[in-house]
Amino acid sequence: MRRTRKRSTRAKRAVAASVALILGGGGLIAANVYASAGQGWGNQSQPPPDRQNAVSTIDCPDVGDELTQVPEASRTAVDRELATLDSQITVAYQRLADNKERVESDPAFAEQQILTPLRNERLNILQRIGQMTGQQLDSLAPCTLRADDEQPAPGDNGGGDNGEEGEQEEPGEEEQDQGQAGNGPEASDFVDITTVQPNVNLPRQRRGASRGSFATNCGTNKNGKFNPDNVIVAPGVSNGAHHMHDYVGNQANDAFASDDDLARGRTTCRNQGDRSTYYWPVLRLQNGQAEADAQADGGGKDQNVGEIQTPAQVTLNFVGSPVSKVTAMPRFLRIITGDAKAFTNGDANANASWSCTGFENRQLKDKYPICPEGSKVVRTFRFQSCWDGRNTDSANHRTHVAFADPASGRCGNGFRAIPQLVQRIVYDVPPGPGFAVDSFPEQLHKPITDHGDFINVFDQRLMRRVVSCINEGRRCS
Repeated sequence: MRRTRKRSTRAKRAVAASVALILGGGGLIAANVYASAGQGWGNQSQPPPDRQNAVSTIDCPDVGDELTQVPEASRTAVDRELATLDSQITVAYQRLADNKERVESDPAFAEQQILTPLRNERLNILQRIGQMTGQQLDSLAPCTLRADDEQPAPGDNGGGDNGEEGEQEEPGEEEQDQGQAGNGPEASDFVDITTVQPNVNLPRQRRGASRGSFATNCGTNKNGKFNPDNVIVAPGVSNGAHHMHDYVGNQANDAFASDDDLARGRTTCRNQGDRSTYYWPVLRLQNGQAEADAQADGGGKDQNVGEIQTPAQVTLNFVGSPVSKVTAMPRFLRIITGDAKAFTNGDANANASWSCTGFENRQLKDKYPICPEGSKVVRTFRFQSCWDGRNTDSANHRTHVAFADPASGRCGNGFRAIPQLVQRIVYDVPPGPGFAVDSFPEQLHKPITDHGDFINVFDQRLMRRVVSCINEGRRCS
C-alpha cells in the first residue's frame, strides 16, 4: 500500500522550481507552468506556426449518453461494450500522441491510420449494442480530431458559471524531458481565483423548505484505497475508468462488487450504518514524482502521472430542498454527477466546481483555481437532488435522477426531492498551477471533466434519521 501524502517539502521545491507566480493587486503576473513531459505536462514551449493544423485529442460521440433504454437483462453486457469503446479510444489516442507531428503534417495519415480503423472497430461494438437495445447507433461510429484550444459544443449549464479570467503569460521554456510523456493540462486551464467575480446564487428557501442537514464522516482515504474501476458505468471491467479513483466509505468497491458485496463491506464511515461508497478522480501534483501506479492501468499507462494527493479534508453533507420536504433515497441508488468526458462532450452534464478556501462564493467550472498563499484548493460536488421514484439506475446512468430547477428549486414532473449530497474536498497543495485531476487520456486532464460517484448503502434506520433531521430542520451527524 502506498503511503498517503499531503503537501511535502520536496513537492514544494519541485513546483516552486517550475512556477513563477506573483499574486497581488495586479492578479496573476507570471506563470511559468510547464514542467517536463516526464512530470505530466504537455510540450507547449514551441507551438506549431499554424495553430489550425495542431491536433491534441480524439473526439468521439459518447454512446452511453445516447442510450434511452436498456433491458435489465442486458445492462451489464451493454456497460461492458461501452467500456470496450473507451478502451478503443484510449488506444487510438495513444497512436495519435505517438504520431502527432506526422498527423499535423499529413492529415491523410490520421484518416487512414487512426480514424478509419477506429470507426470500423466502433461500428462492430455499436451494432452489438444496437441488437441488445433496439437502437440504431451506427451514426455514432465516426470520430474526429480536435485541438486543445477548440471550444466544446455548448450545452446546458450543469454547474456554477465561470467568472472573469485574469491574464496569463505564455508558458516558459520546457525543462528537459525526463521520461513518461504527459498530456496536459495547459496554462489556459488555470485562473487566479482573486480575479474571479462572486457567482454563486442559490435558490431562496421558501415556506415548506427542509432546512436541516446530516453530516457523515468517512475520512479522507488515508488508508490509500485506489483503483481505476467504475462499478456504476463499467461493472465487471477492470480499469473501466482509465483513471484512478479515491474511495471513502465502503471498502468493498471495485469493478466486480455486487450490491450484496457492498452491503457486507467494511466502511471507513464513523457511523457504521453508512456503508455507502463515495469516490472521485484523484488529484496529483505535477512534480515529477513517480507513484506506484506509474506503469499501471489507470496510472502511467493511461497518461495519469504525478504524486497523488491525500485530501486535507473531506466533508459529506446531506441537505434538504428549498421548497419541500425530502423523501428517503432507495438503497443502492446510484448517482453520477459531472461528466468525465466533458472536454469532448461539451458541458451539458458538467458539474465541476473549483474554488479556494476563503473564496468559495466564486466557483469555476472549466478552470483550475490558482489560490493565494494560505488558501487551499477546493472541489465541491452538489449531486442531483431529484429522483424518479422508481429506479436505482438508468440506461445512461443519469435519467433516473435530476437536478432541481436552478431558479425555483423545484423537482420536475414525476420526480421527488431526496437528500442532496454535497461533497467538499480540500487539498493543501503548493500555490500555483501545479496540479490536475486524473482523466481519460483523451480528456487531457481538463478541470471541466471532474466528477463524483455515489452509491447509497445507508441502512434503513439511519436513512430514516437522515430524512427526519433534514425535514425537521435539525443538524445531525
